[in-house]
Amino acid sequence: MGDRIMSSNYGDEDVQEGSLRPRKLDEYIGQESVKGNLSIMLEAARKRSEALDHVLLYGPPGLGKTSLSLIIASEMGASIRMTSGPAVEHAGDLASILTALEEGDVLFIDEIHRLSRVVEERLYSAMEDFALDLIIGKGPSARSVRLPLKRFTVVGATTRLGALAAPLRDRFGVIFRLQYYDEPALQTIIHRSAHILGVHIDGGGEEEIARRARGTPRIANRLLRRARDYAEARADGVITREVAQAALTALEVDTRGLDPTDRALLQTIITKFDGGPVGVETLAASMSEEVETIEDVLEPYLLQLGFIARTPRGRIAMRLAYEHLGLPYRPTPGNLGLWDSPPDEGK
Repeated sequence: MGDRIMSSNYGDEDVQEGSLRPRKLDEYIGQESVKGNLSIMLEAARKRSEALDHVLLYGPPGLGKTSLSLIIASEMGASIRMTSGPAVEHAGDLASILTALEEGDVLFIDEIHRLSRVVEERLYSAMEDFALDLIIGKGPSARSVRLPLKRFTVVGATTRLGALAAPLRDRFGVIFRLQYYDEPALQTIIHRSAHILGVHIDGGGEEEIARRARGTPRIANRLLRRARDYAEARADGVITREVAQAALTALEVDTRGLDPTDRALLQTIITKFDGGPVGVETLAASMSEEVETIEDVLEPYLLQLGFIARTPRGRIAMRLAYEHLGLPYRPTPGNLGLWDSPPDEGK
């Protein structure tokens, strides 16, 4: 799934993303509630000359969690060390990272829900007491040594808040949820990115890309680059509404930001399983996809649009999905009585 243009996961396609990241909080577009609360925390921490309290950011990929971690470090005048849950395999890996941190440094852990249990348990005391408990020796002669650490800030990022163990979650001073962006905010992001990249785009082009960007800045920037390629190769170099429409239609990105894989999921539920309900494992097998891909990559935006719903009995396709695909809507045992009024009988 990493090669999907509409995937919100970071990939090789996004190597230019670093140059587009905001450097300060006032440059960060959208997420106004998060920005407001974070601004207060940062100002208070600076006045006390203390490290910022630990921060947990969660939400779908591509919404700016990494950018916020970089902004936190910049606003605090601190260095940042970046890693991910899968990369910290052993307690020794964590120890080497933590002992290298200086006073006030920021440790960003992406996919923090994927930390191993052993590493996670070592992180508890480090976050709460700023100390690391080490076991020296083996067998009967083994002894525990507590190594003090300099005060630091953990910024954790996750797409699956429920997968975090409660003890780890409780050690964060604040938890922020990042929401999908509305179209005006995405237009502002596209306008800023176009200026940085030297792309010529008018208001219509910005609107069209924002409409198809799935509420995700990372996807908006990716579509902007692809529309730039099309404008330079097939037009006069300016991304107008018509050029954006032609470029994105050529990429099979429809007017709601769905690509062939998204539409295949909807088609599978509707045609193979009569609209649902269908279990996610059965759905994954039918599409030759991984369960995690469906749950973490495909479903969030379709749920946001109201195209599908999760029920105790499985996934069902909603009326809006039928309308989007141009299919006649017919209530099924899966959705009748749950989400729709029953059809008039005797007519």
